[in-house]
Amino acid sequence: MPLSDTAIRAAKPGEKDRKFADAKGLHLLVTPTGSKLWRLKFRYGGKEKKLALGSYPDVGLKDARLKAEDARRKLTNGIDPSAEKRLAAIARQLSVETSFAAIGQEFIEKMEREGLGDATLIKSRWFLTLLKPSIGARPVAEIKPAEMLLALKRVEKRGHLETARRLRSFSSRVFRYAIATARAEYDPAQVLQGALISPKVRHHSTITDPVRVGELLRAMEGYSGEPTTMLALRLTPHLFQRPGELRQMEWSEIDLDRGVWAIPATKMKMCRPHRLPLSAQSVEILTAARAITGTWRYVFPSMRSTKRPMSENTVNAALRRLGYSGSDIVAHGFRRMGSTLLNEARDQHGRRMWDSDAIERQLAHKDKDAIRSIYNDADYWDERVRMVQWWNDYLDQLKSSRPAAQAA
Repeated sequence: MPLSDTAIRAAKPGEKDRKFADAKGLHLLVTPTGSKLWRLKFRYGGKEKKLALGSYPDVGLKDARLKAEDARRKLTNGIDPSAEKRLAAIARQLSVETSFAAIGQEFIEKMEREGLGDATLIKSRWFLTLLKPSIGARPVAEIKPAEMLLALKRVEKRGHLETARRLRSFSSRVFRYAIATARAEYDPAQVLQGALISPKVRHHSTITDPVRVGELLRAMEGYSGEPTTMLALRLTPHLFQRPGELRQMEWSEIDLDRGVWAIPATKMKMCRPHRLPLSAQSVEILTAARAITGTWRYVFPSMRSTKRPMSENTVNAALRRLGYSGSDIVAHGFRRMGSTLLNEARDQHGRRMWDSDAIERQLAHKDKDAIRSIYNDADYWDERVRMVQWWNDYLDQLKSSRPAAQAA
């Protein structure tokens, strides 16, 4: 006799599994724990098999009969419904494992194992987070240029032109990784070059007029905030590093006796180790810092925890406290200040004082000529030592309002 909803609700568990038949192999299995499971018994290839159709009450009697009827139609067409279900489950699992989000995460983990810098990894994880809502769940091999463009345009419409451009570049690297690992056949982000609005180049605000530089340095000398912030602020113009590299400076990287700061590749934007000569002025500032933070890991630790470096906004906040706005100068702008004034420096005969390659090496810039960069391994160390000391002496002259010496 076929089942009814009343009979199903009344079915009680026993010490063993109990079966309640409906029709044509469909039955309800009631387990000792009280679960009520739909099963379809059938034969395929001469063997008896069973197909799970869901649990009651999530799958009601009517739906269970429809599922059973659909399975019987497949049997009539020579299809094993249980095998088809297994394949569908595998396909769903593969879809999850080969989604853009999964491949992107795998790609980032690969970069981490290869020793790429923390800044690169953090930015990559952020890019992946931005893309997850739109294409994260999509199988990487099925993503089309049109939907990739739509995802990028959403970011672009919010006014984040540079972010959209970098998202396209990051996506392209993920797709190329998927191709290399046999999970995709083409890169839909590559064909979108030129489809996004090109952002206007924005230079970091800085001051390059020598008189105004002197005024800034005198204002910095008068900073009366937290001691480590004061020292970080004063050290910034003496060096040529990015703010993130300066704030993450560790005592293990500093050799005050030799006057060298050795930055590991993991902290550098270009993922290459970088050595910097330290001037006498820099050594003096760092010696003062060592008296405060020398027993800790970071030269300039966070005020909240000595186990973390200072905030990325600390130096900028100090500049604002001195009355300099973001349109006047930012911490990153000291690099441009140094590059500009060093490239403009001339001796008494009007000749350039410093080789542009030595300046670029001091800034840890990557050679734009890929072939040239392979063969140009010159460190320009001796010239950089002289150049850094000249730069620091020049800053002292500007600060004291003395005429800027133009001789080494």
